[in-house]
Amino acid sequence: MKSIPKLCAFALLCALALRAVGAAPQDRPNFLFIYTDDQRWDALGVVQREQGDKARFPWFQTPNLDRLASEGVRFRNAFVVNSLCAPSRSNYLTGRYSHLNGVANNHTPFPSENIPATWSSLLKQAGYSTGYIGKFHHGSQPGPRPGFVYSASFIGQGRYFDCPFEVNGKTQDTRGYVDDVSTDLALDFLGKNRDKSFALVVGYKSAHGPFTPPPRLADKYSSQESRPSPNTSVPPIYAGKFSVGPAKENAQPKKKKADAEGKKAKAGNAPAYAGYFGCLAAVDENVGRLLAKLDDLKLAENTVVIFASDNGFYLGDHSTGDKRSAYDESLRIPLLVRWPALGEKARGKVVDRIALNIDLAPTLLDLAGVKVPESMQGRSWRPLLEASGATANWRTAFFYEYFYERNYAIPTVLAVRTDKAKLIKYPGHDDWTELFDLGSDPYEIKNLAKDPAAKDLLAKMQAEFDRQAKAVDFRIPDFADPQPTPQN
Repeated sequence: MKSIPKLCAFALLCALALRAVGAAPQDRPNFLFIYTDDQRWDALGVVQREQGDKARFPWFQTPNLDRLASEGVRFRNAFVVNSLCAPSRSNYLTGRYSHLNGVANNHTPFPSENIPATWSSLLKQAGYSTGYIGKFHHGSQPGPRPGFVYSASFIGQGRYFDCPFEVNGKTQDTRGYVDDVSTDLALDFLGKNRDKSFALVVGYKSAHGPFTPPPRLADKYSSQESRPSPNTSVPPIYAGKFSVGPAKENAQPKKKKADAEGKKAKAGNAPAYAGYFGCLAAVDENVGRLLAKLDDLKLAENTVVIFASDNGFYLGDHSTGDKRSAYDESLRIPLLVRWPALGEKARGKVVDRIALNIDLAPTLLDLAGVKVPESMQGRSWRPLLEASGATANWRTAFFYEYFYERNYAIPTVLAVRTDKAKLIKYPGHDDWTELFDLGSDPYEIKNLAKDPAAKDLLAKMQAEFDRQAKAVDFRIPDFADPQPTPQN
């Protein structure tokens, strides 16, 4: 039998070891990060109600996401630094910009050299049980998801029904709606890891095209119509001027379709995109299942729940669909954070400071008591969540990048956005430069770049652009698809 002094010495050594890798298990929170695909920042019931007469989709309801907002913090100015699926997902994992983390398009696998410095690897090293479930989407990359102890994910876009999953790298058939399956797997993970410190990611396929909700929700919004956006008839400045390869062949039909939708929207008869919102209704249901599981397992009080999207999405705004370019509907996302340890002061709180997707990684590490690598370019949201004096030193601007991707008719786009204005630049096309006063023109309709009255604003924003580009060590990376010269 061991002596009392020896037992005490052993306990001390264990405590010191835990402190070396992070906070002790009982002192550190669990994490549940849920994110969707192509969900607009305003595709939340709580936002639609807040917007009142300006709401485009006033009939849209998300009771479970609204519950998260009422029990936690809602960021009203959250953005991605690259509005494209795989790049944004890499931004979340690495806390770094696309030009530095090796993923500038949708067809690039996640680089192995990133793995040791992802938040998932660092939390795994600190003793967390880490899991990735659902959509990963880095090209058609197969196998276990990098840096995670457990993964149950599908290849590429997968499919909405009966989608094969790879569970720790081994293919398994599934039955039913893909996001229901992801939720089932997540519920199982939570049950098996209830007595451990865990960090779980649930990546939903919704609401990516072809906008196919489960049958139970297929007609939920079929009789509704969206309200027109003020910028519906204002196409991107590059529209019809930049198209190459297959994208060029499809440019005219797409433009005609967009024009037709624009006329409908302008007349007040915009389609409701019932499939899109039906998919998000399914997400809301599944988020409700996850929250209920945390309650049932008595895990809610010690679990930080974060809900976001990989990018925004145009639904007729600027006469277009998809994302990629730098107008707000593309780069703005929903962001909800519930951290019960903060108590009543964080219930139903709204934050208007600029939050970015590259902030997720340092936030998770910070809350877990794990050292944040200097290579990460994001910032922990902790001071914003706690509302400490440190918020006075928070960012007031950020740099945005999108790199031309082969077969898409959208050029490389760079921008700087502040809380008051935005400057958008298109390398090689200085005549397309755009400047918007977001205070007076939130829908980005009036381009002031060539307006003599906006000369001072242009100079100020150019200086901010240069400052932010330097701060993130910007360069057009060699691994980006080369941008051809359009032949129009």
